[in-house]
Amino acid sequence: MLSGSLARRYAKAVFAIGQDAGGLDKIAGDLRSFAHAMRDSDELASALTSPAIPRSDRKKIIDGLLQRIGVVSTTRNLMYLLLDGERVASLPMIVRELDRMIEAKAGRVSAEVVSAKPLEPAQLADLVAVLEKLSGKKVTVSKREDPDLLGGVVAKVGDTVYDGSLRTELQNMRDELSK
Repeated sequence: MLSGSLARRYAKAVFAIGQDAGGLDKIAGDLRSFAHAMRDSDELASALTSPAIPRSDRKKIIDGLLQRIGVVSTTRNLMYLLLDGERVASLPMIVRELDRMIEAKAGRVSAEVVSAKPLEPAQLADLVAVLEKLSGKKVTVSKREDPDLLGGVVAKVGDTVYDGSLRTELQNMRDELSK
């Protein structure tokens, strides 16, 4: 498996090449499609990452998938590079880093919001406004529910976690009382 810093280096290279060639969005979309195909099919992921399968056969599989996706030559070359370095399994990490770079360039940041129950549209809008003010960027939110929170909200923006859950508040009180 590829470390985060190495995935970041691959993503930086793809980002720079995509910007120079003017096709960053297309390359990123191609890579996302390929990564989704691998995520959706354990059989495909296994075939592409298994050293027991000859590299030439894995290249044929990659070629077939790339042709179905309709990728640009830069994407094809990157996939061959990953195959030659036995790093195809790391494509999802590279795509994640590339997406972060694209979002940062556009002045956007992704946030994951977890609540005990579904948030009302007005609550979500207020939360997004606060997160945008805190981050200084446009925030795109993905949301999910976790009944174990009991109440409140946990928001993760980049590497920062804002925890306003009842579960955490109760844990903090428990820690204070046990001192």
